[in-house]
Order: sequence, then C-alpha cells, then structure tokens
Amino acid sequence: MTKQVQQLDRVIIRFAGDSGDGMQLTGDRFTSGTAEFGNDLSTLPNFPAEIRAPAGTLPGVSSFQLHFADHDILTPGDAPNVLVAMNPAALKANLGDLPRGADIIANTDEFTKRNLQKVGYDVSPLEDDSLAEWRLHPVPLTSLTVKALEGFDLSKKDAERSKNMFALGLLSWLYHRPTETTIKFLETKFAKRPDIAKANIAAFQAGWNYGETTESFSVSYEVKPAQLPPGVYRNISGNQALAYGLIAASVQSKLPLFLGSYPITPASDILHELSRHKRFGIRTFQAEDEIAGVGAALGAAFGGALGVTTTSGPGVALKAETVGLAVTTELPLIVVDVQRAGPSTGMPTKTEQTDLLMAMYGRNGESPLPIVAPSTPSDCFDAAIEAARLAVKYRTPVMLLSDGYLANGSEPWRVPGSAELPDISTEFASAPNGEDGVTFLPFRRDPETLARPWAIPGTAGLEHRIGGIEKADGTGNISYDPNNHDKMVRLRQAKIDGIAQDIPPLDVDDPDGDARVLVLGWGSTYGPIAAAVRRIRRAGGKVAQAHLRHLNPLPANTGEVLRAYDKVLLPEINLGQLALLLRARFLVDIISYNRVRGLPFKAEELAGVIQDVIDSE
Repeated sequence: MTKQVQQLDRVIIRFAGDSGDGMQLTGDRFTSGTAEFGNDLSTLPNFPAEIRAPAGTLPGVSSFQLHFADHDILTPGDAPNVLVAMNPAALKANLGDLPRGADIIANTDEFTKRNLQKVGYDVSPLEDDSLAEWRLHPVPLTSLTVKALEGFDLSKKDAERSKNMFALGLLSWLYHRPTETTIKFLETKFAKRPDIAKANIAAFQAGWNYGETTESFSVSYEVKPAQLPPGVYRNISGNQALAYGLIAASVQSKLPLFLGSYPITPASDILHELSRHKRFGIRTFQAEDEIAGVGAALGAAFGGALGVTTTSGPGVALKAETVGLAVTTELPLIVVDVQRAGPSTGMPTKTEQTDLLMAMYGRNGESPLPIVAPSTPSDCFDAAIEAARLAVKYRTPVMLLSDGYLANGSEPWRVPGSAELPDISTEFASAPNGEDGVTFLPFRRDPETLARPWAIPGTAGLEHRIGGIEKADGTGNISYDPNNHDKMVRLRQAKIDGIAQDIPPLDVDDPDGDARVLVLGWGSTYGPIAAAVRRIRRAGGKVAQAHLRHLNPLPANTGEVLRAYDKVLLPEINLGQLALLLRARFLVDIISYNRVRGLPFKAEELAGVIQDVIDSE
C-alpha cells in the first residue's frame, strides 16, 4: 500500500503516560533522532517529583513535549499537534492543551474500567464521541508489543514494559525519523543484557512496521532539515551545556575544576555529567549535605582551584553563610542555582525564576556578588564560562541562575572550536607586594579591578591570615575599626559595581527604531518573549525586545534603554522581583506580567499581553 507523504514546516509532539511508562526516555530518543536528522528543535520534559507516583492517576502523569521544525524556533511550542496518550490519565491531563483537529494516539489496552474510574471517566472517551473535535487513532500499543515479543523469553509484564519503544517506532515512521541512532542506543544501554536489548529493538521495529502496514495511518509526514549556520551540531540540555561550560572554563583558566555538591533536583545532572570527565582533571565530591558541598568548593578555591558548587533554591539558603565567607575572603567561587518552584520543597521538578532576590540579598551584611543568567539551554555553556571569568578576574563568588526549564530542556548546539573560547587565565601571587619588598599584603588591590592577590597556600613569604572576621585594608589583619569596616564594605561593593564596565551593553532589538514599547526579560523567558515578539511584528505591530544576562551589576546603559521607551513590559516567572529592583534603581514604571505555575510562558499568551500594552498607548 502506497501512503501519502505530507510536507510540514513544524510539528509539536507530546508523549504522555505514567512515570513508569518511559515517556522521558521515549521523548529523549525521538529528540536524538530529530537532532540527527537536522531539524531545529526545543523540548519540554514535565514529570512528577515522586520516584513513582500512583499509577494511572493524574498526579502520576509524566510527559515530554518536542517542537521540531525546518526553520529557527525558540520554544517547545504552545500546544501539541500530536498527543500520544498511554492511558486515560495521560489523556485527561493533557486534553485541555490540544487544539481542535490535533491527533490523539491512544493506547486502547489501558482504557480499562478500573483505569477510567481512577481519573473520573464514567465511560471511555474513546467510545462516547467526546473526542470528535480531534483526530483519534486508537492503537492497542500494549497488546501489539506483547505479540511482537512472543518469541522472546520474557514474562508478559516484562514484555509490556517495551510498549514505549513500540510507540517510538510508530512515531519514528510517522515523521520519517532515522532508526539507526535508537537501535545503537538500545544495544549500548542494555549491553550487559543482550536479550533485553533485542526485545526493545524488536518492539521499536514492530512499531515502525505497524505504521507502514496499518490502515489507521494513511499519511506520514516529513519535516525537512533546518538551514542552520555551518558547523558541528549536537543536541544538548541546559545541565549538560552548563557542565561542558565549566569544563571549558577550567581549560581556559588553566585551573583544575573542583565541584563540591549535594544532589538536588533539578541540578543533580551537572554533578553526574562532570563526574564522567576525570580525564580533564575534574574532581567531583558528593558531599553529605549542602553546607559541606560549598565549604569544600570554597576550600578548593583557597587552594588554587576553580571552585564550583551546584544546587537549587533550598540549597542556596543553606549555603548562604559560606557564600558570605567567600565574599569577605574575596575568593573566586561559582554557585550554580538551578531554580525550581518553592518555597521550601515546593514543586521540585517544576520551573520558576523566584531566587533572584535571594541571590542579590540572601546573605547577612553587605555581601554583593555578580549574578549571571543564561537564556537558553545551549546558552548555559557560555554563561558558565562568563561566570568563571568574573569569579577569577574579580576574586568574587558568582551566582549563576539557571532554572528547571533550561536544565531539562534541550536544543541544537553548535560546538565551538577552542579558538572561539576566551582566555580567562589568571596569575597567582608569587612574590611579596609590600613597599618594603618583603611584606605580603593579601588585600592590596589591583587598581583596575579592585581584586586582591590570589596566593596559593604554602607559597614561601606569602603567608597571610584568612577567615570571616573583618580584615584590615591591605594587611588583612583582623580589624574592628569602624572606619576600616566602612571602607572595606565600600571597596567590596565598588569592585562588583566596576564589573558593569567589563560586560557588554544591553542590546536592543528594535528593527525600525520607532517602537514605543519595550519587552524586557531575563533568563529562560527569552524564548517565549522572542517568539511572541515575532508574532506581533508579523501582524504589523511595532515592539522592541531586550534581554538581560547580567543581573548584578546591570549593564551600564540599562537606565538609558529603559527611559528610551514609553512603556516597558517585564514578564517574569515570579511576582515581579526584577521589576522591583529596576523600579527602585531607575524610577521607571515597569509593567509586570507574572505567572507562577511551574511552567514556562507560552508565546501566544505573551503576544496577547504585548498587544494589550501596545493598544493602551
């Protein structure tokens, strides 16, 4: 049977099922095939925090959304064109996001009376015409998988576990995805259990063959590769990119990298990734708690290493005292905060931007530090290098604010050549710096950066006092002198303020230069904001966009940019934290748009908000 092939410019697919159905793995493998094919893509994994949430219930639904296209895209998409629902809970939890006419591939085997009752269905929605607005494709995924694996020495339960690979095979056929990558992955993943590898491969191939032969799908779809700038590309998540950025920073600074960390969602993958790269001289230490992790990292910095600690919001709270110690000892330290929904334990697997004020002020005393925020998953690589540059050059702890959306999401990344990376090497103090030629002054400052010398412990003649009690200017001796304390507080602040002259000015995208509304953002809101701005401009609207990477200090021209527009709209996944800071500093009436749902903004949502602001002019 010859089937029609339809060309599409983009597709949004969402895989949804129980936490144990392997939806994250299925989505990840489909993403890998899509990246290999050459499409631009963006992903949104979404899963419960519980290790195994109650099976068949709404709280237990795990999903993975992938947006891929033949052109440049910025977000995982607002609404899926295709939903793969492995059970009634997955259907009910995601149906509200489906636009009319979208495809639903439903695993009919799981629509049992018991599973329907768990989520409040009196009758199966597959049979009562309640899904008439959508294109329903009922497929007995579980039983087809079991039948395909009849020749394997597997129990029925073990065979059923491969139904996600059957679904992956079906979708790979439906969208012409390459199969070799998935087959090789399964062979590698189950290398020690070749029987399981063969069974999963058989299920995957059975799904492909089902799509090819069944009459349920008379059309398959093709999305051509995107025209991306030349280079070597790979698909990368934010946590992977951040880990690679830290490795690159270690190489470019010529400093050994030490990570002191305690596992916490959603930052743990950085620890996992760095632990695989010992060949680069990376040392990873899984500490017994958050405080020990940052203490070890600061100790490594004192000893001449590039000290890093990774965590999320609750861990930042615990690390605060030691970060303050890093401020007063003026040692380079990178603190990575992969933000998640709070307060307290909150929603560990959901995203937010709610730690900005804690990063700014969440320590006792006047303890300023630079804050850097990446804007996309791949940008986490560059942001990590920038954080290391500032930490080493200015002898200061630096807070890097990623978040769950960036950490778990992925996109194509052009792998840079080593010549493209900045040289951020530094020199350790090697000789006395006092006027007499024999005295070492540990707090004598570089006149340009106000950074103090970095002396490796044990260097002859450079012995000096270290600790949290206030230091005397220059000598570093303990001092309770009021005027000295005032001077040291102002020097530490001036050092951070001076970084504004060492970072790029705030760039504004205003094509015609006559927009009256500016949309400002920071961190992971970049994609939805940029996509929304594109929509407004395509409709003939005029709007400018700017995005902040450096949040402390702000770029030197920030105030000038804000005052150049009649209205400034600032969407944040918090209750207006950056807006509060900008209003206080620049006396500009920022228009806040705030949603705190544990999810990224949708481009359509922001486009409506932007249009409302434009119309109110």
